[in-house]
Amino acid sequence: MRVFFGVQATGNGHITRARALAPKFKAAGAEITWMFTGRPWEHLFEMEAFGDFEWRAGLTFATRAGRIQYLKTARNNRLGTFVRDVRALDLGGYDVVVSDFEPVTAWAARLQGIPCVGIGHQYAFDYDIPKAGADFFGEQVLRWFAPVSVGLGLHWHHFHRAILPPLIESPAATPVQRDKIVVYLPFEDVNQVIHLLKRYRHYRFYVYSPHLPHARHEKADHIHVRQLSRAGFFQDFAEAAGVICNAGFELPSEALLAGKKLLVKPLRGQMEQLSNALALDVLQLGQVMQSLDAATITTWLEQSQAIRVDYPDVAQAVVDWLSAGDLRIDQSWIDEVWSRATRHTV
Repeated sequence: MRVFFGVQATGNGHITRARALAPKFKAAGAEITWMFTGRPWEHLFEMEAFGDFEWRAGLTFATRAGRIQYLKTARNNRLGTFVRDVRALDLGGYDVVVSDFEPVTAWAARLQGIPCVGIGHQYAFDYDIPKAGADFFGEQVLRWFAPVSVGLGLHWHHFHRAILPPLIESPAATPVQRDKIVVYLPFEDVNQVIHLLKRYRHYRFYVYSPHLPHARHEKADHIHVRQLSRAGFFQDFAEAAGVICNAGFELPSEALLAGKKLLVKPLRGQMEQLSNALALDVLQLGQVMQSLDAATITTWLEQSQAIRVDYPDVAQAVVDWLSAGDLRIDQSWIDEVWSRATRHTV
């Protein structure tokens, strides 16, 4: 099986999902070409799992102080380059073309009349699931950013729709340090985050920021500011009792699987993150703060309980489904995968 797999690399969640799939494809004997877009080549790190991967500029979003900047987004994206890359990408000769919300692959497949499978959280929004912050522009972005022939949506609950559980790697068992909290708020000002956390001296915070080492930041003995590192992050994550993060999909999913208590702050103006925050609240899987709020953090630190959800091996299920060659979604398959998920209070 020859597979072309495009991955949106603006955030780390899509790459993490690809890391979970890579060994499954290899074990299945698939010949796979990975392509990453949405992040400068030099900002990609620890990519050995993907071999000699391809890269294109793609499309991404500009943010400031936790809010999407639409005008800057339009200025920063080079649409001419994007169109040329779409037209130049030859997807002939592949048995399966997959896009994890990656627009160059999705649009190239569409122009060439080649079926494209979408795998990712964004494709769950094709169904009637909890949604917040919906506006015409946001809905059109979700619909047309990376359009596909068949969408395998992922979510924390099926909502009685053809939606799979999160596709994530199972964490290694590691003793938890009750006072250790991992913080990953890449769309926020790191100094605002540090200033907010300085008052909680009975806890140790490990703050990861994509803006280091260039950004200067405040110092505090109980706050450890770290540059992005996959190995370093997951060591701290494994030992932490809780996670404070934006309301993306992959990191909250990993926190739920690992049984970490969860506090999310959605990116303002971003329909997907606002909807994720609503879903976490409705499902009672974590707490939400709409802004960097000390009162919410205090309550969460002192009173919140962790929820652990044992999700099945969705990566294996997806690779088996792709290998079978029938790209129709069978609801009985979806139901069988979900039947292996269990929820516990930690």
